[in-house]
Amino acid sequence: MAAESGSAAPIPGDFRARALALVARIPPGRVMTYGQLALLAGSPGAARQAGYVLNGLIGSEELPWQRVINAQGRVSTHKLGFGDLQERLLMAEGVPFDASGRCDLAARQWWPEDERAAPPQALF
Repeated sequence: MAAESGSAAPIPGDFRARALALVARIPPGRVMTYGQLALLAGSPGAARQAGYVLNGLIGSEELPWQRVINAQGRVSTHKLGFGDLQERLLMAEGVPFDASGRCDLAARQWWPEDERAAPPQALF
């Protein structure tokens, strides 16, 4: 969340490290939401901070930043000028988007098998 002054709150290094480690594990053709990433990185409700962490990766080939999308199944990087790139990268991995720019989270969302915070399989 933003600090009172309007600037971004500092992101703890341990949160950043956990988030990046999770992003590295997302398999091709699967996606994770910003909120889910924050939850699994140990900071439930810190979706915006997860976005700040990933913002520094946009355009990089080191980690699959494109595999993190918003809770509506859409890319959130259009306002940064990278939305088309993110969609193209995901489509090249086999992630389809409908005419409104949404991907089917029920079919494509990835939860690590070893995470206790993962929803039961019945939700898919």
